[in-house]
Amino acid sequence: MERIETTQTRVCKTWDFRGACSRFATGVTIVTSLRSDGAPVGMTVSSFTSVSLEPPLVLVCLHERCSILQDLVQTGRFGLNILASHQQGLSARFADQVKDRFQGLDWRHGSSGVPLLSDVLATMECDVDRAYSCADHQILIGRVSTMSSHDGAPLVRFSSTYHSLIER
Repeated sequence: MERIETTQTRVCKTWDFRGACSRFATGVTIVTSLRSDGAPVGMTVSSFTSVSLEPPLVLVCLHERCSILQDLVQTGRFGLNILASHQQGLSARFADQVKDRFQGLDWRHGSSGVPLLSDVLATMECDVDRAYSCADHQILIGRVSTMSSHDGAPLVRFSSTYHSLIER
């Protein structure tokens, strides 16, 4: 195991903080919504967690300057697509500055109208329940209205690289 040298300082530098946070393994999701003209939008997000079982609530954090934040807030709903281990390319596509991230992809409109990607481990359709501004991010709490899930291994991000879990 590689040892990372630390220093005793009261200043938390951005890259050091990012490096420390990258040591937390997380699943990879794609958040989707619709623009006002009905075009699908989406982006890769690793800041996702469940909040409550009753009612079913989830949380996503988006940078205040991210391209789809306004669309999510205006429509009041979003889709969550939890990626499988073989979907690294899909994650990269929705993280890059591609103009039409949905071009050539297999996807469908969910019952609420939000775009849902095919062949992912799980999908959730959410209504924005609450939104909070915190520093340079917006924290969105979504109330899950519909969901589906399938068996398979998840795509995992750890130490700024993709990994797969070993099934036992």
